[in-house]
Amino acid sequence: MKISYNWLKQFLDIDLEAEKVGELLTDLGLEVEGIETIESIKGSLKGVVVGEVLTCEKHPNADRLKVTTVDLGDGNPVQIVCGAPNVAKGQKVPV
Repeated sequence: MKISYNWLKQFLDIDLEAEKVGELLTDLGLEVEGIETIESIKGSLKGVVVGEVLTCEKHPNADRLKVTTVDLGDGNPVQIVCGAPNVAKGQKVPV
């Protein structure tokens, strides 16, 4: 039987890593065969930040691309060439 660690945390007042909870359950006589990490998005969202589009202009050499300047919150805006037709100045975007 597979049981979600997050589901267990709803019913138990625990602040332990999943591996430690597995050890404790095994010590109590409930065999834990293994612990799996499930990612709803392949590769998870590590490294993804939210940026704000500062400028948005047509690409000079392509009809379907836009050149944007995006603030990532570190004080150094970056230029990103984007193919999204709905991108606009002021939007918050994942980068």
